[in-house]
Amino acid sequence: MKAAWKSVAFVMLVCAFSLPARRRYGADWPTFGHDPQRSGWAFEESTLTPENVSQLELKWKTQVKNEPKSLTALTAPVVASGVVTTSGMKTLVYVAGSGDNIYALDAATGDQVWKVDFESHVLPKDAGMWLCPNGVNATPVIDRSTNSIYAVAVDGRLYGLDLGTGQIKFGPAQFVPAFSKNWSLNLFDGFIYTAISQGCGGAQSGFYGIDIHDPRRPAVRDLYISSGGGGIWGRGGAVIGANGKIYAATGDGDFQPWNGEFANSVLAASLPDLKLIDYYTPTNWKEVSRYDLDMGSGSPVSFGYENYNLLAVAGKEAAFYLLDADALGDKDHQTPLYTLHLANDEKAFEGKGVWGAPSAWRDLDEQTWVYVPIWGPVSKHAPTFPQTNGPAPHGSVMAFKVVRDPATKKPILQPAWISGDFNLPEPVVIANGVVFGLSTGENPMQVTQGAVIVNLSPGFKLLTDAQRRLDTKNAVLYALDAKTGKTLYQSGDAIPDWVHFSGLAVADGKVYAVDHESRVYCFGLKEEKKQ
Repeated sequence: MKAAWKSVAFVMLVCAFSLPARRRYGADWPTFGHDPQRSGWAFEESTLTPENVSQLELKWKTQVKNEPKSLTALTAPVVASGVVTTSGMKTLVYVAGSGDNIYALDAATGDQVWKVDFESHVLPKDAGMWLCPNGVNATPVIDRSTNSIYAVAVDGRLYGLDLGTGQIKFGPAQFVPAFSKNWSLNLFDGFIYTAISQGCGGAQSGFYGIDIHDPRRPAVRDLYISSGGGGIWGRGGAVIGANGKIYAATGDGDFQPWNGEFANSVLAASLPDLKLIDYYTPTNWKEVSRYDLDMGSGSPVSFGYENYNLLAVAGKEAAFYLLDADALGDKDHQTPLYTLHLANDEKAFEGKGVWGAPSAWRDLDEQTWVYVPIWGPVSKHAPTFPQTNGPAPHGSVMAFKVVRDPATKKPILQPAWISGDFNLPEPVVIANGVVFGLSTGENPMQVTQGAVIVNLSPGFKLLTDAQRRLDTKNAVLYALDAKTGKTLYQSGDAIPDWVHFSGLAVADGKVYAVDHESRVYCFGLKEEKKQ
């Protein structure tokens, strides 16, 4: 009876934690971070458990014919199950390539099922480099209501492709400027959303949305949040909360709300019209801009806790903010629910802090957890964690419980554990009590003179693409116990190369990753030997 009640409770928790869905597909990972809130929680997963995940092994790896652009190669994988193809029903894994293409692979074998090369007829004005690589950057999104996958080509046009064949079902329709640096696509109520950063292709930073209800008249809407700088470059792109608002964190630039300048802030806009309705800006925003400590290096995660809609977000400064998603920053726009300083004591603008996104999970005991990928060592001013799992000089995953403050009765973050060393961690994903994380092995250095802005000479030089590819390590997949951080599995040298700004997908007992050499990897449980 108790087990049955917990199963019912789990279903209720999922409904409270995420947006309503028309239909659930058990082996789907439809978007970056799994869902519109970018929670990273594969709540459908039942195969992988803390008890068996040590039996993971590499099932297959597939080399696709994609040309890496600077540091960029393949997007994070997305997955769809029960797809009708010309050779039967399959689970397919999809990755878009920086070389202006998209692939569908058979999840069982890694064989290519279809490939589409986008037809772009414009040329970039400037030569590509790691800040503006002139390649596909946004993770696609799957729409099961139309059996389509949506992706943005380098010319800024949006394609809707049939999941099983790759045939064009929507567009191509101009969505964003050509060669802009747009981030992971999100889908909500018949609109596709993205966010743009860094002025690549002359594009202005902000939110962008396109109406896909009518393929013949796909109206585009946008919300510019800065005339220069202020880019939204967290890899999760636009985040859609369970309250039906869209959120993002912005990077360095001017903060002049009266002029529509919202650098180093967390923004909320209405849907689908993309009207700015709220913002949070830290009181030290001038220092954040001075030291190039973009809040926009991290995407928020949206999740529910009791009667609150919450956001958690952190950037290069490694100040970790817990915000009320319905009242960002309270009445003065500068008062978070709770904040902690986790790393980057030296205020380095490269290689330290948070360069990804937090993730969120709720266990069967109704405890809400938040996980943060940290680059660099832990701050001397960080809170004490009850459990640590070894030295972590290069980076770590930190875990927190969301609890009520005994004095204020408001939600706060209670430290739970720190992982062992990651070099360097991507945003984690959670499945059935297991945290999966990827140590990327990339070289995060950007300049030759040093990592702190005030120490740089006026003529400091950016590293070249070739220099950024030096001193890399191989990527490593880790499985950690979600409640203790104990390492349950690590992939060793199964992934021989590094990866930049990617992510994981978990579906139907499999874990998917990519590397910089345009290879896709599938990890699954070892086959049990027959008696």
